[in-house]
Amino acid sequence: MKNMFEKKVYLQRRATLKSKINSGILLFLGNEESPMNYKDNTYHFRQDSTFLYYFGISEPALGAIIDLDEDQVILFGDEMGIDDIVWMGRQKTLEEKSVDAGLTKVLPLAQLDTYLEQYQDKKRHVHFLPPYRSENKIKLARWLDLPVDQLKEKASLSFIKAVVAQRSIKSVEEIKELDRAAAVSADIHLMVMQQAKPGMYERELAAKIQGAALASGGNLAYPVILTVRGEILHNHYHGNQLQEGQLVLNDSGVETALGYAGDLTRTFPVGKKFSAEQKDVYDIVLNAYTHGKNMLAPGVRYLDVHLASCKMLAQGLKDIGLMKGNIDDAVQSGAHAMFFQCGTGHMMGLDVHDMEDLGEQYVGYTDELTKNTTQFGLKSLRLGKALEAGYVLTVEPGVYIIPELIDRWKAANQFTEFINYDKLEQFRNFSGIRVEDDFLVTENGSRMLGKHLALTTDEIESIRSGAY
Repeated sequence: MKNMFEKKVYLQRRATLKSKINSGILLFLGNEESPMNYKDNTYHFRQDSTFLYYFGISEPALGAIIDLDEDQVILFGDEMGIDDIVWMGRQKTLEEKSVDAGLTKVLPLAQLDTYLEQYQDKKRHVHFLPPYRSENKIKLARWLDLPVDQLKEKASLSFIKAVVAQRSIKSVEEIKELDRAAAVSADIHLMVMQQAKPGMYERELAAKIQGAALASGGNLAYPVILTVRGEILHNHYHGNQLQEGQLVLNDSGVETALGYAGDLTRTFPVGKKFSAEQKDVYDIVLNAYTHGKNMLAPGVRYLDVHLASCKMLAQGLKDIGLMKGNIDDAVQSGAHAMFFQCGTGHMMGLDVHDMEDLGEQYVGYTDELTKNTTQFGLKSLRLGKALEAGYVLTVEPGVYIIPELIDRWKAANQFTEFINYDKLEQFRNFSGIRVEDDFLVTENGSRMLGKHLALTTDEIESIRSGAY
């Protein structure tokens, strides 16, 4: 299984980036191995996504610079020593990997310090991206003589914006990887739907997902969310036993060997059929999903996709008696966030929340459309800006019944003109439902990535009828 694109891809990516920034040094820091409980027992290594995008080498302890003034690119890293070879086996040399990435100059990692000192002495501007790993924060603070708590604000805005603009538009090669990630993820979701049964523990299904992700040649794009407590948005606890009458929410996705993510969610009954209430709420979520995905097109603001989906949810909830009053007013005030506390989607690519490390205000919003709200629910929308052809994103509306939120808002008499609290008490232990797929924005609209995975209650019940 290939783990790098063709050399020309990296050469072109770096050439494009160089054309967007006028002068100075662009500094790229790869990630280090991260110990779990002692130095040599490490977590699964994952390269920094921006480093991976421009250099393609998934190996720890690397750095690189693009010198815009002298038109040179240097990779910094060390070749394997004999101890590394004894423990890890002979692999491609760093020199060989650099050739694959279209690089001609490789220097020992220690020389990166020397080069950065020279740039500092000559008053040359070193552009860097906001670090998220502690070891890279320490390095940057030492190299650039900056307090750690100032690194984020001192990061180069022109560098951030150039990377975001470039990485946001997915190339043909990237789309193939994202299609594959979504398709493999769909296969795994289908397997879970077919094998889940009453009496199993969530961890058994989570283990099947992780095993299938590894077997695909990649890994998980993010920790598995497999739960009968679907109202907990990012629930990574897997200790519950599945019981007849409950719903299983499976939010999981595969990362390909090249690092591209899939991110799908389906909700299905532990038994063979949805209850009448479950089916009603599921159809409300599915209608919001369908409405949202049908809006995707260049020039459409995702903020408007989100608000339209929220109105679809609110109308459906009104139809079954959980909400009341004017739906437009309810959504404008944020009353619908009793049931939908997050955003309808986010950008995707090398990161499941693409480029979140570079700042949501640059990835999901623009100078013209800033996120200046503290409204519960809307403040969690990661993507609001107008869409462009080449964007890849998720559409994932949901309904989540959170008992603690009911109690808090009810005690404060909050949104009583829009929420039917008496009826809501009957749904107190309902849990949650989410439906999610990945989409590519095209010149004329959009298309779903991967392959079709059972969406309707009829499709899901058909699969569940043959399960266990």
